[in-house]
Amino acid sequence: MNVLSRFKDIKHFILDVDGVLTDGSLLLQSDGHLARTMHTRDGYAMQLAVKKGYEIIIITGGKSEAVRSRLATLGLKHLYIGVDNKLEVLESIADKVDLTKSIYMGDDMPDYQVMQKVALPCCPADACNEIKEIAHYVSPANGGKGCVRDVIEKVLKLNDDWQ
Repeated sequence: MNVLSRFKDIKHFILDVDGVLTDGSLLLQSDGHLARTMHTRDGYAMQLAVKKGYEIIIITGGKSEAVRSRLATLGLKHLYIGVDNKLEVLESIADKVDLTKSIYMGDDMPDYQVMQKVALPCCPADACNEIKEIAHYVSPANGGKGCVRDVIEKVLKLNDDWQ
């Protein structure tokens, strides 16, 4: 079975934030806040997926309220922010989320164990080498530059849900 055909069965997108929805850069502000940027095309794809009945779950170690606010605005309801152990969170939701119909997209070592528990581990083009080695799909787009749009668009197009 080729990787593209495996996109058709996906019902859940589980995503990291820094390095996936952002490019991993942090803007250090004088007031101590850390600013990030996200791509609007990733946002379009996420809100469309939610409208079409797909679940998007965020599991991130970051603690940004701006990130929480942005993702909630897109209709995401399952936001696990400030997580120390991503695997524990994944295991705690496994009874509600069919991991055999899930993508996890991560970019760095905190995502390693979680990626091994889902049907289709994915990563951005600029993920660390260890993550690329276990990914079944490496997006041609970098983190924060449309890699989330890439995987969501593939799934939605295969299921005639893309508009």
